[in-house]
Amino acid sequence: MWIALTQSWSMLSATTGYVSLGHAVFFGLGSYALVLTIGVLPLPLALLVSAATAAGFALLAGLPVLRVKGPYFVILTFGIAELIKHVVMRIESSLGQFSRLVFDAPPVETLYLWMLGLAVLATLCAHRIRHSRFGRGLIAIREDEIAAETVGVPVTRLKLFAFVASAAIPGAVGGLVVLRTSYFEPSQAFDPLVSFSIVTMAIVGGSDDARGPIFGAIGFVLLSELLWSRLPQLYMIILGLMLILFILFIPRGLAGLLDRRGPVL
Repeated sequence: MWIALTQSWSMLSATTGYVSLGHAVFFGLGSYALVLTIGVLPLPLALLVSAATAAGFALLAGLPVLRVKGPYFVILTFGIAELIKHVVMRIESSLGQFSRLVFDAPPVETLYLWMLGLAVLATLCAHRIRHSRFGRGLIAIREDEIAAETVGVPVTRLKLFAFVASAAIPGAVGGLVVLRTSYFEPSQAFDPLVSFSIVTMAIVGGSDDARGPIFGAIGFVLLSELLWSRLPQLYMIILGLMLILFILFIPRGLAGLLDRRGPVL
């Protein structure tokens, strides 16, 4: 799950430099879409609706959101995620639904294989984007957006397409997570910790190539579980210190560290 989410985040943020703290909204919308459609549509189609719902929202929100950059974009994406969370909570409250149970979910082995498939798909897409003309256009935007637009790069269209592409995978992941937990509650589905965890994993692993999110997700999850079981009182403090150390001393993450040591080895 975390590999898929971090790879999807890197499709936009790592290539364009537009750091998003709003991936929780795509995750939550995918969860909500599945809960609403699972009893009406076949399960594979319901998952497609989850991905399409998140991508559709990104398409509608992308044009105004992508007009800002830097810290304003970070704050705006976080604010939109919180806004949609409270809108969904309001809708559910008006319907008298404070939480929803999901029945007849597939076996956990099936869900694991589907999630593995999403992780592989997200990794392949992230790798393909970085090594395509589209990806080179996104990198040009990251390096100098004004210069890129001056030489003919369709900046607005590329940013919007990357924003939509980065939203579809989290939508499907959110649907699978609801099937795994068999429970939907808006404050959990739209939890901002999802967005913060994704950014942390991207920083730890390095987001310059498709290996980084894999290293970051695996390393961060293993370390989190170890600290949570051994040092529950210091868990968040140690993770925070680790993130600071990576930003200061290993800015390219684990993938960059391995590249730097490669010739020596």
